[in-house]
Amino acid sequence: MVEQPLSSTAYAAPPSSADTVYWRRTRQLTVILLSIWLTSTVGIVVFARELSTIHVFGWRLSFYMAAQGSVLINLGIVAFYAWRMGRLDRETLQHLSDTAK
Repeated sequence: MVEQPLSSTAYAAPPSSADTVYWRRTRQLTVILLSIWLTSTVGIVVFARELSTIHVFGWRLSFYMAAQGSVLINLGIVAFYAWRMGRLDRETLQHLSDTAK
């Protein structure tokens, strides 16, 4: 079978302004949440000695963060991402349906 070269019509249409805004907001949210994740994960390891002087519920903060705090932060990040992306999807769909009318 001989492969046919791709024609210019095989490519998708250029992104609309709504698509551009949607992906810009998605990237911004992802970068912010990844920064929080990286800071909370690496920061706890790097500053473990300093955090061990702080007590939370009778436990050293470094131990609490290693045992439960990091997991709670990660769950919070995932929950916030799901909520915010659902809201962003609804806003974008609403905008697209308004402009289609």
